[in-house]
Parts: sequence; C-alpha cells; structure tokens
Amino acid sequence: MDRTDVPEIPETHPASLTYRAATAGVVFGLPALLLQAMRKRWLMATPINCFIFVVTYLVTGLGVTVGYHRLLTHKSFETTPLIRKIFAIFGSAAVQGSPVDWVAEHHKHHTYADEEGDPHSPHVDHKGGLFRGFIHAHFGWLFNKERATRERFAPYLLKDPDIMAIHRRFPQIVLASYVVPFAGGLIVTRKLRGGLGALLWGGVLRIFFVHHATWSVNSLSHMYGERRFQTGDESRNNLLVVLFGLGEGWHHNHHAFPRSAWHGLGNWLDPSWWLILALEKSGLAWDVVRITPEEIEKKLAEPELIAA
Repeated sequence: MDRTDVPEIPETHPASLTYRAATAGVVFGLPALLLQAMRKRWLMATPINCFIFVVTYLVTGLGVTVGYHRLLTHKSFETTPLIRKIFAIFGSAAVQGSPVDWVAEHHKHHTYADEEGDPHSPHVDHKGGLFRGFIHAHFGWLFNKERATRERFAPYLLKDPDIMAIHRRFPQIVLASYVVPFAGGLIVTRKLRGGLGALLWGGVLRIFFVHHATWSVNSLSHMYGERRFQTGDESRNNLLVVLFGLGEGWHHNHHAFPRSAWHGLGNWLDPSWWLILALEKSGLAWDVVRITPEEIEKKLAEPELIAA
C-alpha cells in the first residue's frame, strides 16, 4: 500500500467506563475518606507518619516530575535502563495514570497549548468562566470522554518493552503504593493502628497532595504568575506551584524551552533539577539538556504574541 494511503492515526480514543469510574473514585473518594478521617480523628500526626508522608511524597512526586515529565516525555536527559524503570514505577505509584497514558496526554497538551485540543487548558474547550476554567484544568478534564491516543502521542514508548511492562502492571503498582506504607507503619510500630495511620499519611494523604500539586501546574500555572518569553500560550511561572510541585511551577520557562532539564533556567529553586544534577554528577545521567544564556537572550528578544 502506498504511504499516502495509510490512514492518519486519530488523536483521541473513547475513555472506558472503567477508567472514568476509577478516576471518580480517586478524585472524589480520597477527599471523602480524608474528611471522614479528620472527623473521626484518625489522622495521627506522629513523627513516623510525617516521615512516611514526606518520603512517599518526594519519591512519587519526583517519579512524575523527573521520570514521567522530564525523562520520558521530553527526553531532557538519558540514564540507565534500571533507573529509567525505577522512575516509571515511582511515577506510576503517584496514581496519575500509566507512563504511556501520562506522556500521551502531556504531548497533546504541548501540541495544542491553550488552543482547541489542549486536554486541560483553563482557557479553551470548556463551557464558560474563570472558575469553570480552573475546575476544568485542575481535575475536570480527567472526566473527558476522549483520551489522547498512545499511538499518536507516545509511539516510542509503545516500542519500549520495559516501559510497556510497567504500563501493563499499573494496577498492581497502585495497589503497592497503598500496601507499602501500611506495611512500613505496621512493622515499625508493631500495631495495626500504626499501619493504618501510615496508610492514611503515606497512601491517601500523600496521593491527595501529589495530585493537587500536579493539577496546579495545569490550572494555576496557566492562569496566575509571571511570563518572561514569547510562547504563544498562557503558561505562567508560579512560585507556589514551584514549591509544592518540586520545580514544575516554572511552567512558563518550560513552555519556552520544553526540553530543558532545568526548568528554573538559572533559579536554583528546582528540586527536580537537583536530582537530575546529582545523577549527572554520579555518572548515572548524561546528555542533560541545558539552555545557554545566548538561547535565553534570543528568546527574550522575541516579540510577545499574547497579553501577559
């Protein structure tokens, strides 16, 4: 068959009922469980629980920001197959979708940033108003009837046997992300109450905060903050999202230079960059994409297309 006769791969496919039901359970079920825990005073802020929360937040958060985003999506650096798999597993444990699905949605976002077709823009593809735009970008888009097609937006991952093995085991990894903190609390305290407290802090509460940190990149960082460059979209650098999003709040910088491993572009408040730099210094990361001062100056000199 002539190449011109090959049908174009569609950009979206229907979201399954199972996916949408699971999404509703995570988006609305976790806050409901946390509210009940607060009412019943189950949220025990012990030193062990706080430690488990911080560790699991950093591990799974960096699994998304460094693994899913800067490594798998934008190829901002290269690393060993083992570390690549570890990042993909930790990203999966954040319960934001398998690596293949997450990358496909993010590629689609960059393809249509703040234009029709962007999966989670607060400015388009939703019905009316600033508040509705925020809700749509923050989590409402997760209930879209259409999802980004893997074959169109992440074909290279479909050819990666290691990533596909993790993709197929995503449900088991999600289950483990709850079991591990529960087991850790149980072992350390030798009490069921200790295990349940660790489950709340290292499972439910941690997933809740990691989700909202990531969702804030889609919402807050496309609505409020500073702009430096001509990008043709509404991306913003938002310091609050930088702090909770482990450096991802330098979102306008990222849209200006998507492949840059250092989203801060000279600002050291970028924990995800710290990890990449540490890997590079230890010889475990290479081909790290850096933006030169000359490239920044050239970008700054470009005329702005939209009002800041």
